[in-house]
Amino acid sequence: MKHAKTLMIQGTTSSAGKSVMVAALCRIFRQDGYKVAPFKSQNMALNSYVTAEGGEIGRAQVVQAEAAGIAPTVDMNPVLLKPTTDTGCQVIVLGKVERTISAREYYKYTPSLLKTVTEAFSRLSAAYDIVVIEGAGSPAEINLKDREIVNMRIAKMSNTPVLLVGDIDRGGVFASLVGTLELLEENEREFVKGLIINKFRGDVTLLESALDFLKERTGKPVLGVVPYFRDIRIAQEDSVYLDERPSNETTGDLEIAVIRLPHISNYDDFDPLEEEGCAVKYVTLRSELGNPRLIILPGTKSTVADLAHLRRSGLAAGILARAKAGTPVVGICGGYQMLGQKILDPQRVESKDTEVAGLGLLNVTTEFTAEKSTTQVTARVLADNGLLAGTKGQELTGYEIHMGKTRSEETSGAFQIIETPQGAADYTDGVISSSGMILGTYMHGIFHNDGFRQAFLNTLRDYWGLAQGKGDTIINKDREYDKLAELVRGSLNMPEIYRIMEAQI
Repeated sequence: MKHAKTLMIQGTTSSAGKSVMVAALCRIFRQDGYKVAPFKSQNMALNSYVTAEGGEIGRAQVVQAEAAGIAPTVDMNPVLLKPTTDTGCQVIVLGKVERTISAREYYKYTPSLLKTVTEAFSRLSAAYDIVVIEGAGSPAEINLKDREIVNMRIAKMSNTPVLLVGDIDRGGVFASLVGTLELLEENEREFVKGLIINKFRGDVTLLESALDFLKERTGKPVLGVVPYFRDIRIAQEDSVYLDERPSNETTGDLEIAVIRLPHISNYDDFDPLEEEGCAVKYVTLRSELGNPRLIILPGTKSTVADLAHLRRSGLAAGILARAKAGTPVVGICGGYQMLGQKILDPQRVESKDTEVAGLGLLNVTTEFTAEKSTTQVTARVLADNGLLAGTKGQELTGYEIHMGKTRSEETSGAFQIIETPQGAADYTDGVISSSGMILGTYMHGIFHNDGFRQAFLNTLRDYWGLAQGKGDTIINKDREYDKLAELVRGSLNMPEIYRIMEAQI
């Protein structure tokens, strides 16, 4: 059986830049003529995506697959953990929900997942020239090392050389690199073949003495220093990015408030709005809401808990006040469920209560079921009023990830689903209020459709008496991946990385 060459990226911390580094290397190897695939055995993230076969995987592996020029599959992320509380998570195995479990129970359960992880990796290894593996968190979490299935255990299982990435923007990068290596077992340190410093701002020559120290202290070469960047648009793995994102990062005439729910998911739905020149801000407190031109309630892993948070924080009252004053509101997935009259939970999927009042902005009712809907969709716009004026008949692509079904009483249907990867379809998704100013849908990714996004935003601008946008912004992901590859290729010692990969372990 054919076996791919492999390379693994581990980090000294979460958010060190592992996901983006893997995406960059996937693009570089593809540019160099190799058939390459990403792999992350276990991912913990609320940003997820649905593959063509209807499996749910982490959004980061989708980005990496796009960079590699291939379609994402469940083998690229065989285990996905979606936190439901501070101590519990939903476990998704090969794209399907396996169970909901506490953190303590999960680590007793991980040994049973090793076979699934190994088989998924073997399938990729047989199909590709190179597999770039991503670790999670830090390999030196001493309380988890004997139970982890994503860092050094995977490097050993696949006999893969490891490059260790540290984030210099956080501070303490030299201590974190040295400390991580010190905490590894001797046989684990042998897998680490080089160090990478990520997110550097300034003159790299000022680091020369420190880089020499690293090599002397650890015996590992520093393979490059990658600059900090914000001008390359790559979807981020999870909401940790929002903590680091300046609140005034985007400016524009069209201010859009995205409510930052505690369990916010798939917030990359709104990246294209920033590309279009909108001032997108993520709102945590009612005092931050202000007077936006549009309010968006995004997806969430825990609709009932996050709805309760909105009420406790005063954000629910703020949203309702702005809606009463005429501010349009869009709800996507869990946000759509919140906009309804009530949420029924007879099986107690999310709540101890069997019925919870919604915000009452749409005349719909949601009932939770144990089964999760995960599918890619092609849709056609049904409505032609309010926020959807002028878009009737447009075709959109997107995907659905949700628990429960929503039924409408009197409100007009928004979209007609006409196709899934499994064939033709015919059902209504979402609703729009009679005023046209409140819109709800289960479809993620609607703003990634260029023509629809531009028409939607110009309708919004017209509603507020603002000048129309140019309507010529095209989201070109390939261009962004090429920019990322150029930056990283120019920052790393790629000949040495190829040599490390060729030698393997």
